[in-house]
Amino acid sequence: MKAVEKGGQHVNLQYLKYAVEVARTGSINRAAEALYVAQPNVSRAIKELEFSLGIVLFERTSKGMRLTPDGERFMQYARNILAQVDEVEDIFRHGESRKKKFSVSVPRSSYIASAFEEFTKKLPKNEPVDIFYKETNALRAINNIVNADYKLGIIRYASHHDRYFRELLEEKSLESELVAEFSYVLVMSENHPLAECETIDFDDLSPYIELTHADPFVPTLSLSEVRKEEIPDNVKRRIFVFERASQFELLSCNPETFMWVAPVPDELLSRYRLVQKRCPCNTKLYRDVLIHPKDYRLTTLDNLFITELCLSKRKYLS
Repeated sequence: MKAVEKGGQHVNLQYLKYAVEVARTGSINRAAEALYVAQPNVSRAIKELEFSLGIVLFERTSKGMRLTPDGERFMQYARNILAQVDEVEDIFRHGESRKKKFSVSVPRSSYIASAFEEFTKKLPKNEPVDIFYKETNALRAINNIVNADYKLGIIRYASHHDRYFRELLEEKSLESELVAEFSYVLVMSENHPLAECETIDFDDLSPYIELTHADPFVPTLSLSEVRKEEIPDNVKRRIFVFERASQFELLSCNPETFMWVAPVPDELLSRYRLVQKRCPCNTKLYRDVLIHPKDYRLTTLDNLFITELCLSKRKYLS
């Protein structure tokens, strides 16, 4: 296989590889180094590819090469084409299919992590497979699919941002499906001074330390505005964490801390000696939405994970 046809023009598969590498590295020079080819060859290939397609794939900026909207759409097809070519070559050269891959970007959430744990228990025992599980915010989950060859994502956002995200996903040629809608609950140590209270409001929390994830993403808002929108401003002490495990350790060992989270499985609460409380004062709704490229066909592993996700959602959020 030397080329695929596009709009009456032949597209060289080698050029596709060059373009994918430039998108990955954000630089023609770095792509050339990774591919062990001369920089002028990569530059010429990109120009010829753009000419044959009749579109501009990259914006040339002072910070490097950045995909245009047309480039992002094209790159989804290019990666799929190259993956299929590799698989065909493996089958006919070695008589077997290449290693299976599963990749997903998700918010930091216990019910999703629980689904992933169950998913890993059901992986095929005699088939080679690589699994990639990335906890991050909504924008990075989208970028991982568009630019980093991830196939699935779950994005979380406040329900009043629904229109923005629907338009963004359409622009990026991503399919979406609602997984869950919920309000956050309070989680704290069983030794927290408020642990025995039947009702807790925002003012009750002001003397204590709030744990919160350090990289929220809210469209069109600055970081300071994000803080005001996502968390009540009456708490004076906060600890920003990136790792989900770290937050439970802190909640467990420091009885002055608390955190707003999606509902947590009982076994996790028991393991870390935590209590969970639903608070009438917090009425904001959040949505978890499953996303993937529009042209992508879900694999057996994808469907296995989605099944476990639905089971976990019914178990912990219903």
